[in-house]
Amino acid sequence: MVSYEAEQRVRAPMLRARWLTQTFVNWPCRPESVQALLPGELVVDEYDGAAWVCLTPFLMADVRPPGVSGTLPGLPTFAETNLRTYVRRRDGQDGLWFLSLEVSCPLMLAARAIGAPYHPGTLRVLAEGDTVAYAGSRRTGRASYRLDVHTGGPIEPTERDVWLTSRWRAYTHSMGVLWETPVEHEPWPLAAAAVETMEETLTAAAGLSTPPGEPVVHFSEGVRDVRLGISRPLSPPGRS
Repeated sequence: MVSYEAEQRVRAPMLRARWLTQTFVNWPCRPESVQALLPGELVVDEYDGAAWVCLTPFLMADVRPPGVSGTLPGLPTFAETNLRTYVRRRDGQDGLWFLSLEVSCPLMLAARAIGAPYHPGTLRVLAEGDTVAYAGSRRTGRASYRLDVHTGGPIEPTERDVWLTSRWRAYTHSMGVLWETPVEHEPWPLAAAAVETMEETLTAAAGLSTPPGEPVVHFSEGVRDVRLGISRPLSPPGRS
């Protein structure tokens, strides 16, 4: 099963940050429709017989390389929104696969070198009382979203809650090679949440039909010691 706590220590992080004001909106999807979007080295990870796709907007704060205190000069808190799914390598190791990454900070586009599908855009996060409003649109193309969420009290996470929120590595694909990026942070402090308004075209832009049914929604005030490890290329199966 997916671990509630980080599965590895990232002792030499490439980047440190805080992820704040984060909402997780998860839908079940047909596994075959998601599998068609993955590289051959990865397979869909299923829960209750379904693949799951997650829209998760948040704020990135205090971004800095290791050994540097405080935020990098000229790099304020900025918004990011990920459309992701849950996958496993052929050897069974679980992780995330990003269908798209919307970001308002152009410096993050450097991760395109290892296949991270970043798209620059205009993004907004506004928290007022127990309502959080997210919105964003790409600078090119027509993909956009608007999400208003009503947040509730803290919850004790169930097995499914952990499965839908906790992953400790991300996979990307570039130049015919699968890359792995480890991540370490404290467990997510989760709260109840409900969608008040949602309009989005990110799933369609990624090649998926509109997700059916009501989503499973969680909110988190965030995690404050995120350590992103150095991305490494993985050998194809059967090679050392």
